[in-house]
Amino acid sequence: MHFRFKELALKTNRKQLSEVLDLNEPFEGRQDILSHGPIRADLHAEYEDGQVRVNGTLTVDAELSCSRCLSHTNQTIVLPFEEVFMQKPEEEDPDLDEDIHLVVGDKVELEPYVIENVVVGLPYIPLCDEACKGLCPVCGGNRNQQDCGCKVEKIDPRLAGLADFFNKE
Repeated sequence: MHFRFKELALKTNRKQLSEVLDLNEPFEGRQDILSHGPIRADLHAEYEDGQVRVNGTLTVDAELSCSRCLSHTNQTIVLPFEEVFMQKPEEEDPDLDEDIHLVVGDKVELEPYVIENVVVGLPYIPLCDEACKGLCPVCGGNRNQQDCGCKVEKIDPRLAGLADFFNKE
């Protein structure tokens, strides 16, 4: 998946980029991602004033392990993609926006930027549902399936010594 500055500047000014990428790099080392499908990239490149703005969406289907209850959940993750590229000028410009990627040459390969956006956009703590109740700390039962009835008493650790003092008497 790539674009060329000269092609966009001289011919069309716009280019539609759609591709299915079968990548494993964004998911390496993630224990909470059990399986994943290919990344579908639907991007649009547009040339204007010496810069190419590439925006669109990245979509990936993944099977995740919930961080609270450990159940498996299938999710379609849609991530926004927006990057700006410019050919590197002869002299450095201190006023140049630091979010612009300076490129040497005419051809820009987008795959590394797709990987970076997927790594950053994946959920850090995946959940099966925002209202997930998690596991019971006493018996280990899944609180989403049934209420186990275990008594969970929260005692401020700073006052735990006082609880022991009153239990002696």
